Amino acid sequence: MLDRRLLDLVPGALRHVLLAVGLKWVSLACDVVLVWALAPVLAGLVGASTQGFVPALAVGLLSCAVKAVATRLEADQCFEASSDVRRVLRQRIFEKLLRVGPGYTRDVPTAELVQLSVEGTEQLETYFGSYLPQLLYSVLAPLTLFLVLRGTSLAASLVLLACVPLIPVAIVLVQKVAKRILASYWDEYATLGDSFLENLQGLTTLKIYQADAARHEAMNEESERFRVVTMKVLRMQLNSIIVMDVVALGGAAAGMAVALWQLAEGGVDLAGCISVVLLSADFFLPMRMLGSYFHVAMNGMAAADKIFRVLDLPEGDGEGGERIVPGDHLSVSHLSFSYPGGQEVLHEVSLDVPAVGVTALVGESGSGKSTVAALLAGRESGWEGQLLLGGKPLESFSRADLARYVTTVPSAAHLFRGSVRENLLMARPDASDGELWDALGSVSLAGYLRTQQGLDTVVEQEGQNLSGGQRQRLALARALLHESSVLVLDEATSNVDVESEDAIMAAVREVARYKAVVLISHRLANVVDAPRVYVLEEGRVVGSGSHEELLRGCEAYGRLWGSQRELEGYAGAGAPAEVEGTGADEDE
Repeated sequence: MLDRRLLDLVPGALRHVLLAVGLKWVSLACDVVLVWALAPVLAGLVGASTQGFVPALAVGLLSCAVKAVATRLEADQCFEASSDVRRVLRQRIFEKLLRVGPGYTRDVPTAELVQLSVEGTEQLETYFGSYLPQLLYSVLAPLTLFLVLRGTSLAASLVLLACVPLIPVAIVLVQKVAKRILASYWDEYATLGDSFLENLQGLTTLKIYQADAARHEAMNEESERFRVVTMKVLRMQLNSIIVMDVVALGGAAAGMAVALWQLAEGGVDLAGCISVVLLSADFFLPMRMLGSYFHVAMNGMAAADKIFRVLDLPEGDGEGGERIVPGDHLSVSHLSFSYPGGQEVLHEVSLDVPAVGVTALVGESGSGKSTVAALLAGRESGWEGQLLLGGKPLESFSRADLARYVTTVPSAAHLFRGSVRENLLMARPDASDGELWDALGSVSLAGYLRTQQGLDTVVEQEGQNLSGGQRQRLALARALLHESSVLVLDEATSNVDVESEDAIMAAVREVARYKAVVLISHRLANVVDAPRVYVLEEGRVVGSGSHEELLRGCEAYGRLWGSQRELEGYAGAGAPAEVEGTGADEDE
């Protein structure tokens, strides 16, 4: 059971595997020397002779010492092989996800990736650190013992050698059943892990709607399915172990019986018979150990299949040779897009994003605004039509260049555990403290942080110790530090207080004086000053122009404006008050 691709993936581990096999063979040679030294002494004891006892004892002690050293070194090599696998595979998985981008979740759930990166790689550690060395040694050991014993008892050594292949035959028969069962095991394991992570992340929502009992029952059903498939795996393993034990013990007994028969017939002396009896078990122990590692190896191979599925995810053209020129702007012409396996989300969309100023996208939830933002940022692929940057196709630019050119601030930007300084320096590692304070000041967050620990203020996981508005303002400050040419705000003012919304919009207006801003907002009051507003409805652009032009000539925009005035209690010339639930949820 060798996987060439897996071996090629971790080439350095193979060297440690071969060294481990060599050290195992040294241990076997020590066993043979020990038996050769002791067998004549044991045979002499039958005749009450102790001749050669002291030299045999010295040779035996030396053999034991060498075997102890070889066993320790072998364990070190196995550890090095498994360590290489863990390090390389986790690095490959992470680098692959970086190349694929955030869209990887459409193909592989995050919980499954965590399971593969942790337990899956640990199963493969056993494959490289235990199974592969044992596999090679299981071929080498019986051949070595056959060559050693054939001079003593050719018949017995032939019987022992002939019985050895029965164990791999049993393994091959079990493998056909095991592969199917272990594939089901990993499927159920990943499903249970996905459900657990989802329920844990949504625990507050489940409690609010008192839906935790129903979710609990659903997880119980998934757990039961996982228990059933686990029991199938264990039953398969135990049955195969019984078969291999019968073959191993029966083969050793057959070899011993032949040696005893030859002793009775005078075909072999007592010392030779003792040698065969003592070494007969060593014919089968390597194969028996291989059978024990086989089940873990099969589990590792099942995990490897899923890891390869992750490593084979399409990356798209992320290494384009074109370079972005200052002043280039984004434009979309007759763009259509569908998510894999889903219906069309955008149809014949055309719009232009000038290099300077605000370009707003509005529309009801599900109209395709966030999908347009994702396409402009280069986070999605597989569209039809034209998506251009400076008149060149977007796919002709590298992902790294696009990431530097476009920065997106979503409705719930992710903050990392650490300090305010650490979160800001992600955008520009060489920024000075003064520049960090300037960015915080532009979003009206500097005053609050000066009352705390300044730039060293602790940020808990996902910014849980900050209010929603403070989290969004900190995320916007980080985006401003990135100094990209295009800033995309995807509902960045949703679900924040009025003070935070005013601070964010003030920062947006300032930034729009020298760079492009794509503003997606459920609050139409935030886009009334935008030079160009695009109205989306069911994935189509149904209107574009200024606020006044759309009120006069776009029925969909007028309907949205009227409904918001009614909901927000629009009071003449005053700005609408904050009202929760006016379409903050977006189309994805």
